[in-house]
Amino acid sequence: MKGALAVGVTATLAACTEAPQTGSQGGGNTLQRLRDAGTVRVGIAGEIPYGFTRDGEVTGESPEVAKAVFNAIGVPNVESTQVEFGQLIPGLNAGQYDMVAAGMAILPERCQQAQFSAVDYVTNTAFLVPQGNPEGINNFEDVKAKGVNLAVLSGTIEQQVAESLGITNVQTFGGQAEMLQAIQADRAYAGALTDISLRALLEQNPNAKLEVTDGFVPVVDGEEQLQAGGFVFRKGDTDLVNAFNEELRKLHENGQWLEIVRPFGFTEDNLPPADVTTEQLCSGE
Repeated sequence: MKGALAVGVTATLAACTEAPQTGSQGGGNTLQRLRDAGTVRVGIAGEIPYGFTRDGEVTGESPEVAKAVFNAIGVPNVESTQVEFGQLIPGLNAGQYDMVAAGMAILPERCQQAQFSAVDYVTNTAFLVPQGNPEGINNFEDVKAKGVNLAVLSGTIEQQVAESLGITNVQTFGGQAEMLQAIQADRAYAGALTDISLRALLEQNPNAKLEVTDGFVPVVDGEEQLQAGGFVFRKGDTDLVNAFNEELRKLHENGQWLEIVRPFGFTEDNLPPADVTTEQLCSGE
């Protein structure tokens, strides 16, 4: 999976037909144009296990779920373009791809910039730390109290939580490989990311003398910062989002979603509860 971390790679799930510009860039009905072209372009960030490339092929939880959804709505081919996580929404709005399939947390500020699908999954936050965790870091409060250096990925909810809690010793990186290297080189003591991502990263680096802490839900100002991820579309692509949500709901209900995501470390615990909605998350409630 070394190729998963090379920024700027374009990979194809099924075919190499280039889709036309969509949304505000092309005018008209995006869903119908994608059906006519037979291809949709998705943005990923090279984050294992959410969206990455392996042996030149794009894979991960989000691209594989997107492939199943788009196949059901009459778009059989899915192409991907990889950018840094913080550039996913800007790239979407600039027309570099048609939607984002990168395991992106649904946050109010992001909802102002783009349109999210229904919730795809929920997950916890964790830390990647030296074996034995000698500093005893198990949450963000521990990081702040002990003053250890913290590594995060640019644009992630972990970065936002750290900033909201007034943690100043934060190092920001563009990808997982850089974060891992910083911890191994003792430039940072801990790396914060979803527990699923960190377990997958450690699995890909079995010789790293590191471990993943237990997952937890961060708390800011007394409010839990639940990690609920979804797919991202340009504002105005409502027909496409509605069609996508309908098929995503079916995958959640008929068990096919679980079959798709199990190879990437997801379980029944990651299915979104009925009371966790995109509308709620976008409003900040």
